Amino acid sequence: MTHSQNVILIIDDHPTNLGVLFEALEHAGHKVFIHTRAQTALDVIPEILPDLILLDVMMPGLDGFETCRRLKANPATQDIPVIFMTALNDVVDEVRGFELGAVDYIVKPIQVEKTLARVNAHLTIRKLQKQLETKNAELDAFAHTVAHNLKNPLGNMVAYANYLTEFSETITSDDLAEFAQGIEQSAQHTINIVNELLLLANVRKGTVSAKPLDMAAIVGRAKERLVLEIESAAARISEPDVWPVAVGHAPWVEEVWVNYLSNGLKYGGRPPQLVLGAAPEGDGQICFWVQDNGAGIPAEEQPALFTEFTRLNQVRTKGHGLGLSIVRRIVERLGGRVGVKNSTAGQGSTFFFTLPGNDLTE
Repeated sequence: MTHSQNVILIIDDHPTNLGVLFEALEHAGHKVFIHTRAQTALDVIPEILPDLILLDVMMPGLDGFETCRRLKANPATQDIPVIFMTALNDVVDEVRGFELGAVDYIVKPIQVEKTLARVNAHLTIRKLQKQLETKNAELDAFAHTVAHNLKNPLGNMVAYANYLTEFSETITSDDLAEFAQGIEQSAQHTINIVNELLLLANVRKGTVSAKPLDMAAIVGRAKERLVLEIESAAARISEPDVWPVAVGHAPWVEEVWVNYLSNGLKYGGRPPQLVLGAAPEGDGQICFWVQDNGAGIPAEEQPALFTEFTRLNQVRTKGHGLGLSIVRRIVERLGGRVGVKNSTAGQGSTFFFTLPGNDLTE
């Protein structure tokens, strides 16, 4: 089954109907499962989680109405669209089916073209519903993250300003300098968050043309942006003498390096020792990486690393849950992938990303 295939389950005890529907739906590119008994179908539905169910109303044992009721009562299956198939052209039965949660009715004998049209329409609706659910979840997480991470620096600035206002006549020059520095740091933290939000929006909607990358220059610019952090941490960073040529959008790739290097500086050893590298892979991609000497990442935390608006429990410096999720979005937009490897608690981590090699575009 390909990722684009929809899974459709037919529950019907009539062989003729099953054969016609199976052939038509498979020919249309869907993956089709068949069950002739409702009870056995109910047992497997939570495992296969079909995208749509075609359900006969009149069956021995459990009829279609009771089967639908049970599906809608189960949180794992309640959102699966159910289309009833019936030889009964009765308004009362149709109303009952809709009340139980069915999305449509098909009257037998089956008309293949009409059935396919209705199936495709409801599959499209279901796909859009899932996308909306995902976007709503992202929006909720986005709002929570932005509110949480902007609250701290903004709160700090307000507190500093209130103190300066209240004690303006008695505050010492040393305290004044300290508070001014605190306001500046909080403001810069706020600006950084806003800039990353703008970048995230640009990556989501922007269109770019991929070009051969001068990776040495890109890494150099990323290091220049982090020069204060590198110097204050006394970090040692090594990189290849020659970089293989990949293709991408240089400003976006620079952001990837800034995030990876920043992570290494924050979570590496003391002092941080970062090894940058690159090597071609067999699929025409080039793998780039940053290896640190930090504490490593527990296996249970690794799946959430590149998930939007999450942070690791082991964070020891202030951060926000955007950086690595932006890295993932950038690299995937450019045709690559991201990940972490060789990460064991206490033994450091290697964060990598891949980009198409220049040979793929020639």
